[in-house]
Parts: sequence; C-alpha cells; structure tokens
Amino acid sequence: MAVTTFPTVDQCQSIGREKHTVVADMDGTLLIGRSSFPYFALVAFEGGGVLRLLFLLLASPLAGLLYYFVSESAGIQILIFVTFAGMKVSDIESVARAVLPKFYLSDLHPESWRVFSSCGKRCVLTANPRIMVEAFLKDFLGADLVLGTEIATYKGRATGFVCDPGVLVGKNKAYALNKTFGETQPEIGLGDRHTDFPFMASCKEGYIVAAKPEVKAVTSDKLPKPIIFHDSRLVQKPTPLTALLTLLWIPIGFPLACLRIAAGSLLPMRIVYHAFWALGVRVSVKGSPPPVAKKSIGQSGVLFICSHRTLLDPIFLSAALGRPIPAVTYSVSRLSELISPIKTIRLSRDRVTDAAMIKKLLEEGDLAICPEGTTCREPFLLRFSALFAELTDQLVPVAMMNRMSMFHGTTARGWKGMDPFFFFMNPSPAYEVTFLNKLPLELTCSSGKSSHEVANYMQRVIAATLSYECTSFTRKDKYRALAGNDGTVPKKPLLYPDKVMGC
Repeated sequence: MAVTTFPTVDQCQSIGREKHTVVADMDGTLLIGRSSFPYFALVAFEGGGVLRLLFLLLASPLAGLLYYFVSESAGIQILIFVTFAGMKVSDIESVARAVLPKFYLSDLHPESWRVFSSCGKRCVLTANPRIMVEAFLKDFLGADLVLGTEIATYKGRATGFVCDPGVLVGKNKAYALNKTFGETQPEIGLGDRHTDFPFMASCKEGYIVAAKPEVKAVTSDKLPKPIIFHDSRLVQKPTPLTALLTLLWIPIGFPLACLRIAAGSLLPMRIVYHAFWALGVRVSVKGSPPPVAKKSIGQSGVLFICSHRTLLDPIFLSAALGRPIPAVTYSVSRLSELISPIKTIRLSRDRVTDAAMIKKLLEEGDLAICPEGTTCREPFLLRFSALFAELTDQLVPVAMMNRMSMFHGTTARGWKGMDPFFFFMNPSPAYEVTFLNKLPLELTCSSGKSSHEVANYMQRVIAATLSYECTSFTRKDKYRALAGNDGTVPKKPLLYPDKVMGC
C-alpha cells in the first residue's frame, strides 16, 4: 500500500470532533521523533543504572539491524529484553511516572496534538510497552485508552519477554484495535509508517504523519499540562550519541566531582569561590549582600531566604559571601553530612521547637533557610513556609539559579547522598546567586503583616527576579507525584549541637 493512500495529518479537520474517537500511534505520530531508543535508555539508566545503559547501547546496533532489515517486532524485542530483564515492575512504573513525561512532552507533534486533542475519546495504539507510556498518555495527554505491548513478569520483576500477541506492530495493531472496538469503527486513525496502515484502514478516516525534520515541538506555553515535578538524573534526552558521550564522561566526571567537593570542603570559604572557578564551576554573584551583623552592638543576624534548586544552595550562598553561613534543613544524607563545608541544623518538624532553635541561631549570626522545604528544578517556586516570617524582621531574599548540561543534582526517588556528586560531575556547572533588597520594615510581621503575607510576598519577589511562576504546591505534593509517598523522613537520633552536617 503506498504512503499516498492516506492524506497527511495537516488536512484533517479538528473542528466538531467532540463526539469522535481518535486512535493514534505514538513514536513518529504523537511524538516527532520516530525512535523509541531514548526512552528505553532513560528506563535503563534510571531503573537499572550505568551498566544497564551500557548494555542497551551495545545492543542497539543489533536492534537497529533487525528493525530495519528483518522486522520491527524483532528490533523492539531486543530493546525490551535488554532494558527490562530482571528489573522490578515497581521501578519501571516509577520511571514512567516521574521521569519520562518531561521528555515525551518536549517532543509533542503540533499537528498530531491538534487532531488528537480535538476528539472526545482518545486511544493510543503503540508498539511501546504499555507500562512505559500509559502514565504519560493518560495524565498529560488525556488518553482514555492505551493499547501497547504487554511485558511478561515473574514475582514482581520483568522477564524481558512480551505477552501474546507479541509486539504491537503491523497486523498485531489492527488485531488489538478490532478486539477492543469490535464492530464500532473509530472516526480517525493517525500513523506514520506502513506498518500502521492495517489499523488505520480500520478507521473511517486515516491520516499519515509525514516525517518533517523542520517541525517544532509544541511550545511549553501550549502544552496540555505543565511539568512542575520531574525526577531524571539526565538533563538531555539520551540519543545513542548522547548516551555514548555520557558513558565516556562518567569515568572522568566522577574524579573531577570528588576534586571539586574536596576543594569546597577543605579550603577556607573565602577562597572557595576562586577555587570553583579554577575547577570549571561557574559562580555568578549579583546584587549587594548585607554587611555582617555586629554582635558587639546587639545586632541580630540576617535570615537569608533562598529559593531551593539543589542541596548545595547554602554552600554557593556561602561561597558568594566568602564566609560560611549556617543553614537549617529538613533532612540530609549521612554522606552529605560528612562532606559539607558548612554547619546545618536539621528541623525537627515541631513548630515551637524549630522556632526557638532558629531564634537562637540568629542571635549568633546570619542564617540561611529554603522555605520551599524541597527542591524544584523546573521554573516554578513551591509554596513558602511562613514560619521564618514570625522569627525576625531581618529578611534578605536570595534568588538561586543553576545550570547543568549533563546531570541533575537532585532526586526524589534515588539516594540523595549522590546529589552533590551528580551536580559536580557536569563538565561546567554554574550557579547564579542574586541578592535582593532587604525586606522593608513596613512589610514585616512587626508592622502588622501576617506571616503568610510576608511569605507570599517573598515568594513573588524571588519568582519575579527569576522569571519563575509561583505555585501552592508543597513538599508532599512533589513526593506524591514522583516517589509515591509524602516525603516524610523518619526521625533520626539527635546529634550534638556543634555537629557539622551537610545541606
């Protein structure tokens, strides 16, 4: 059957489709990219680690040969086996929910989305494993039904094999569609290759999505749902070339990260800024920080109110000031405690106890706090806790921004002890610290403002500086979305007051 049998998707009318059903393929149709390798690579790395990604990369030439010269089904089965064999089903589901949506949304085809979103009932028919794509398609694209390849499992782990009728390509797609819809014929079928033609022929109208390299993905302001929470260690979508470069960099990047961490931990803070620059870590400082409080004349310390990008925020704040600034934190790993160059104090989650502790620390000098309570890597600010506004009028907002080219320095699902290492493993990570004006006295609680008014004002000021958007989401919302829990950390034995802990 020739490609010209079906008209192109740009000829499909999207008005008046509210009662129609659309059935669409995924790779090359709903998504611009025709290859599913990057998404299998994300599952391999996030769910199985570096070695799993290496094995997948080594197997990809064989998968490509089978895909293009033998059958699509055989090539996809190789990717599924290498990626999933032995992996916990819960880990696959976790990656599908917390990692993949951002990468899928960044590749959404504008014409396909125009047609798909106009229909009242939406179905996706894909060769990808259903477990890998269902969360994204239902939560972000509003799909009512997802028909994908079913993977075989045993005692909670994937075997690497697929269930009958096998990988959904060609006639298997048409079989799955007819089995699901019976004699009811969907109004629209969208596909991008000849193996989609059998299921497209079962629809009243079929439209082909032609490969056009110049097509730009749907812009962020037009996405059906914004990505606020995201949990991948990898910054870029791992194409075969990107995955190869990442694997080649890790043996270089990890020792470099250790060197950078050692410099930040062992050198005096007044020269850490220069040491970071010498080691390829870019630190940019804007604005005018306040002078050091003079305890001799009874001045209390300043409370720096920081937006929260990584656990390293207080360290880069200290590097920008040239002196260590203690910080209060919700929780840290033991490894972070060992390598931290600054003193941090763990919050007890008891409001009265925490308030008394912070007041005492401010009497001793300056202090840093991140009132969001957790990190957010997208251009949004989470809700600010109002506790800090009740404790002092000496409030200085600090807008923190960072840039990473290879690895993210935060995680909700993984081991947080590796967060500093991943950040410093980037070839040239950057931090921008912007000191804003101290909060005027008339806008503080002592002038009659409520603590919530002060917290919301500080959030808006920092968001405006960063061109971010304010939200009412909290730490619990983040962890429920990414990790399936509320982010509560079990209480640990109290440490001695002078114990230096990481941030």
